[in-house]
Amino acid sequence: MGAVSDAFPTARYSILPNGTAYEANISIENATGYDFFETGPLGERVPIQVTGVRLTGPCDPCTFNRTGASNSAISFPKGNYQVYFQGPVRDYHLQGTFDRPYYVEVAVPGNYDLRNPLLGMISPGGTIIPVDNTSLVAQWNGTRSFELRFYDEGRESILYLFGNFWIIIAIVLLMPFVFSWMRKKQR
Repeated sequence: MGAVSDAFPTARYSILPNGTAYEANISIENATGYDFFETGPLGERVPIQVTGVRLTGPCDPCTFNRTGASNSAISFPKGNYQVYFQGPVRDYHLQGTFDRPYYVEVAVPGNYDLRNPLLGMISPGGTIIPVDNTSLVAQWNGTRSFELRFYDEGRESILYLFGNFWIIIAIVLLMPFVFSWMRKKQR
């Protein structure tokens, strides 16, 4: 994987092989709490349910209190920590927002891809790095937010099938025009 910038805290995500969840490892500095949320369609903060929350730092393992709506935040004594958790992935789409610039890595397992621009995407500033021809890593250096959409081989096959279907329809609809044009040209 790429070089980590020392200028930014790190956020590492790993999409699980079934594509329905991710594991995260976020470094937080000089903080007294952390909120688990995603950004809604209007830019609002939408709390998410996470599992397996663990906090490490100078007190490894550290204690924390669950707070916020539906326990969507944790609080702890002020300091520098690593927070680990597992969150949901909806519709093959993952996003994250931070209060300051972060170095972000998202590991995508080998049974998924995000390089076809018709099916997958990564937000601006991101790069895609193949790892051992088995998986991909998307990276952003110094970003306040990231977004990616990945897909499986089945969706790619459906896209090609759909594209071929419409090409055949276009050819069938254009054939009468081409034949009439050729007849006019022969006269």
